[in-house]
Amino acid sequence: MKDNHTPKKYEYLSEDPNVKTLPIMLSLIIGAFFAILNETLLNIALTTLMEEFHISLPTVQWMATGFMLVMGIVIPVSALLLQWFTTRQLFLGTMTVFSIGTAISAMAPSFSILLVGRLIQAVGTGLLMPIIFNVFLLIYPPHKRGKIMGIVGLVIMFAPAIGPTLSGVIVEYLGWRYLFITVLPFAVFSIAFAYKFLINVSEVTKPKIDVLSLVFSTIGFGSIIYGFSAAGESDAGFLSPGVLIPITLGIVGIILFSVRQLKLEEPVMNLRVFKYPMYTHAVIMFLIIIMSMFASEIILPIYMQGPLALTAATAGLILLPGSILNGIMSPFMGHLFDKFGPRWLMIPATFVLSGTVFMFSRLDVDTPIWVVITGYILLMLSVSAIMMPAETNGLNQLPKHLYPHGTAVMTTLQPVAGAIGVSVFISIMNARQLHYLGQASNPQDPATINQAMVAGVELVYFIAFAISILAVILAFVVYRAVPPKQEDEL
Repeated sequence: MKDNHTPKKYEYLSEDPNVKTLPIMLSLIIGAFFAILNETLLNIALTTLMEEFHISLPTVQWMATGFMLVMGIVIPVSALLLQWFTTRQLFLGTMTVFSIGTAISAMAPSFSILLVGRLIQAVGTGLLMPIIFNVFLLIYPPHKRGKIMGIVGLVIMFAPAIGPTLSGVIVEYLGWRYLFITVLPFAVFSIAFAYKFLINVSEVTKPKIDVLSLVFSTIGFGSIIYGFSAAGESDAGFLSPGVLIPITLGIVGIILFSVRQLKLEEPVMNLRVFKYPMYTHAVIMFLIIIMSMFASEIILPIYMQGPLALTAATAGLILLPGSILNGIMSPFMGHLFDKFGPRWLMIPATFVLSGTVFMFSRLDVDTPIWVVITGYILLMLSVSAIMMPAETNGLNQLPKHLYPHGTAVMTTLQPVAGAIGVSVFISIMNARQLHYLGQASNPQDPATINQAMVAGVELVYFIAFAISILAVILAFVVYRAVPPKQEDEL
């Protein structure tokens, strides 16, 4: 494979007048958009797949659970791969794997083959975001990263926002196979475009591979994601052996993995990134935002289709304006971050976040639709002002050799936090519903059932509100981070 290389005359490639960074950005963003779009594209087609292949709901849910599971296994290894392969090799290889998985899925004659194709897609998707974050950190200096990361944020949020709507149209008029057939040409175009324009920006150091770390990582993160995902599908919840055993095994695996990383000279995932206060701050803020988002993206549709008696399509359209605005505002928030720093964005945004979540904790069966639409717009706008600025600020404080590890930690936490957030919030909601119905005089009455669901939704959002208070506190202690070398010069 032809492997272009640009000599590093400048600390950051964007400062080199001979290097055109726009084609590099486009190469990465085109691939990222369709890989991330693919994550949510299939969710609305699960019922169709059940009918097509004559399978049950728990079986078809492996399309989502298995996807998250594979991502949780491959992302921790991304830091190692980023040091073993050049930028071009890794991106082209990743997109090729994703394209192969897409092609297999499009032609799948049975559900088992479809699932194999979907899991291969997950390998490509899981490795893609660490590559992109690492490349942008190496290309752009800290004072320009906010806007660039904001553009990445637009892709991350806009692609899944339009996924369900686009999926519904494709499935209804063309059939589920076209969910993959439509994506495939763009994935191939991304490979061709990157082959032409993408250059190498990272150094290949080929650190020693510690097999035991890979075993602990696979067991730890894989079991955690599987256990928490299974909790949402099991009637016994967290008390089910099929849930409790994987979660316990996952916790043990992550502890063993973490202890081993701190002892190795060349760790697979360097956890010393947490000694940098703004990086740790960013990770905590990131987790709070992910939990708040998942509470809304999972619980709100249940509430709208239950007590408000709306269709799934209507519920999806109600959430669409907030999701699209979140993506559109991401670059603008990144520009404000570059200009003013993180504090002046995060303080008002965390107050809006907390206020909105508290408002959702007061939902009832008579809440007007416009309140839900407005609340979700405010929620997603506050997320755009917190999530990418916090992440960029945290990564800015790391020295260059820790960039692959910093991005690997954050991207690993996303599917883990997602799986935990969904299962915990759904379990809380279900427990509150059952408690309410247990005390009701007529638990079979539809009005009582709706009121029980409202009680569950209110409790979930009140807990989310309590968690969001921590985000408000953290917003007051954030400061603009600069890399260690620059700090020494100040």
